[in-house]
Amino acid sequence: MSLTPVIVAVCLLVFGLVLCAAGLRALRRKHWLGSALRGLAGLLFLALSALTATIMVGIRGYHALTFEEVAATVTTQPVAPQRFRATIQLPDRRIAMYELEGDAFYVDAHILKWHPWLNLLGLHTSYELDRVAGRYNAVTDERSRPHTAYSLARERPVDVFSLARRKLLGPLVDAEYGSAAFVAGNRPARYEVRVGATGLLMRPLVPSAAP
Repeated sequence: MSLTPVIVAVCLLVFGLVLCAAGLRALRRKHWLGSALRGLAGLLFLALSALTATIMVGIRGYHALTFEEVAATVTTQPVAPQRFRATIQLPDRRIAMYELEGDAFYVDAHILKWHPWLNLLGLHTSYELDRVAGRYNAVTDERSRPHTAYSLARERPVDVFSLARRKLLGPLVDAEYGSAAFVAGNRPARYEVRVGATGLLMRPLVPSAAP
């Protein structure tokens, strides 16, 4: 993450503390109007500092999305009819392995697009892979067959995507949405999960072997 939001949060905190201290001095001198104005301005700066810090904590683990980039590498290997093993390697070198029920490997992600003026503070469009699951081709199978799903997201003190979805971040967020992609899991294959301006997409790294 860019150091710019950290610097901004610290500056807002310092300004807020200075103004609050100035307000207290004015209060002791019985300058009521000056005390109130400085106190309110100080509280405003402190609130903005807290908001900036909250966003930084919540977005930790998200990745800045400025172009199409690799979010994960996936290897699939069938182990039984409508059952396959998926090995997932993430950019931070985490490796996860799951056995999934279904005909296809499914992955989705949370994507946050901040308003352009926040780009000046170092906050760019961000994404985080959310979960993987098995997907059936037939709707009847989706309704009747077993389902498997696993989380790829990390726990964090503040869930910024949830706050944005509940409209609690107001004008800071330009758009928040989910994006998903899926590929066949009934044959050995290796794919890159890529994230671009249009969302998730899958690209094969090697030709699929014959089933």
